[in-house]
Amino acid sequence: MLSDAVAALRCPLCQGALQLREQPQRTLACGSGHLFDSAKQGYFNLLTGKGTVFEADTADMVAARCRFLDAGHYAALAAAVAEEAAGALRLPGAVVLDAGTGTGHYLHAVIEESGAAGIGLDISKFALRRAARLNPQAANLVWDIWRPLPVADNSVDVVMVVFAPRNPAEFARVIRPGGKLIVVTPRPGHLAEVAARTGMLGIEDGKEERLAETIKGYFTPAGVLGLDVPLELTGPQMGDLAFMGPAGHHLRDQGQAGEPTGSVATTARFRISVFTAS
Repeated sequence: MLSDAVAALRCPLCQGALQLREQPQRTLACGSGHLFDSAKQGYFNLLTGKGTVFEADTADMVAARCRFLDAGHYAALAAAVAEEAAGALRLPGAVVLDAGTGTGHYLHAVIEESGAAGIGLDISKFALRRAARLNPQAANLVWDIWRPLPVADNSVDVVMVVFAPRNPAEFARVIRPGGKLIVVTPRPGHLAEVAARTGMLGIEDGKEERLAETIKGYFTPAGVLGLDVPLELTGPQMGDLAFMGPAGHHLRDQGQAGEPTGSVATTARFRISVFTAS
């Protein structure tokens, strides 16, 4: 599976094909001699030059996300994404690209369901440490989604984007004809009760319309699934939920600022949008 994932990769410096070398240490290497050594945790950092200007998730944010996801609160979402992706990943050599893989939980579900090779991209080395541990058979790469992807043209069968930035032009370039793009976004009312108590960011008006507009011209809509997941969360779980996402860059650590008390009943409201290559 890792060999199939590596076969889809390209050197970010010269766009040459990358190969995996195991000796004297695990390295991705191209024919021009560019080398990218594996971190001891198992991921590869392909960012070159100045890297990225975007703020990566911190170690504390990643730890909060792992606690929340490991508890199974979003297991229904992972299962729904895996089921949607699996139909396009049945052929030998199929590859799924998880853009903004984070801790790798959703990619893990897809790989387990389909047996496909996986590529996970994220700008946070702290997230990729977790992702590489969860998905050692995948190619886990530090990369900025807004830059040209280190992936060959027409080389992946499914691109999945779960609460992460979208680069439709690059997704369209790397996906095979007839391939599938799966985008997960929150719907209005998502975790409203938790947001009211923790200062989480609300859902912006017109989010669905903006998604459709950015995708138009690159992909054709193929369906939308709404998924509601009722949750009963404790104070510490609310704290993790607030701190694990984008609001974590703006909120102080809930363990230091004081966690919400008691428990709350809320509903996670997801939209799973499916597109096919135009």
